[in-house]
Amino acid sequence: MIAELTGMLADPLMQRALVAALLVGLAAPVIGTYLVQRRLSLLGDGIGHVALTGVAIGWLVGNVMGLTESDALAVPGAVVAAIVGAVAIELVRERGRTSGDVALALLFYGGIAGGVLIISQAGGTSANLMAYLFGSISTVTTGDVWLTVVLSVLVLLVGVGLRTALFAICHDEEFARAAGLPVRALNITIAVIAALTVTVAMRVVGLLLVSALMIVPVAVAQLVTSSFRRTMATAMGLGVVVCVSGLSITYWQDVSPGAMIVVLAIAVYAVVAVGRSLIGVTRRRSPHDPHPQVADDVHLTPR
Repeated sequence: MIAELTGMLADPLMQRALVAALLVGLAAPVIGTYLVQRRLSLLGDGIGHVALTGVAIGWLVGNVMGLTESDALAVPGAVVAAIVGAVAIELVRERGRTSGDVALALLFYGGIAGGVLIISQAGGTSANLMAYLFGSISTVTTGDVWLTVVLSVLVLLVGVGLRTALFAICHDEEFARAAGLPVRALNITIAVIAALTVTVAMRVVGLLLVSALMIVPVAVAQLVTSSFRRTMATAMGLGVVVCVSGLSITYWQDVSPGAMIVVLAIAVYAVVAVGRSLIGVTRRRSPHDPHPQVADDVHLTPR
């Protein structure tokens, strides 16, 4: 077993993949904590669909420029498209002209349709988008790792460094505005780091599954913690564990890394939820003496 682990860690491909998985596991739950607090858990899905259009645009630009690798600009294109889409949805939500769920639906459908249409014009097929939709960590290059490092550090710096202000607008936007906080700027900041998180996790779990990695660890953490800070810290730890564990399993089993990571996260949620319910039932059934230090002065005897 030790020899197999050593072999896995010595593999350059797995080294790059593990670094990417570790960073994604840390960064994704950070923004997910804010999205859950704002009840925008599906925002990651909407941004992911828009990022797909960015991938196709990057592919098209790469072909026009005659680049050797057609997808060389796919990730930068996804970053730009995701940021533009996230800011647009935030502005639409802020003005109240379209409800949040309708705006997300527009992102869903427009992103997928735009990606498929543009990739066909770029000389590719919808099959070329599969690696981005469901993740393809085996194709992670050294350049991808460095881009992941930069974006992850940025997400962590903003998400953790501005935690107090960001929590304030997520918890009560009106109070934050009355307190003098730049609400619009902070809302756009959340949208931008959400977009960056989606593009960071794109190679690991794919655009269709990235929202699960942002939300499920937070949902688990909320079952066992009672404060915002502990929820974020616990979710980050769980994100790292499921990402690294899921990726390690796929080293020996021929399954999709992204799917395995998400299934592990959901399995952890199920186990914790069931365990918490059982503990709650046991506590309710156990007799409780509110004043154990005081002797009982009433004794009931059966007739």
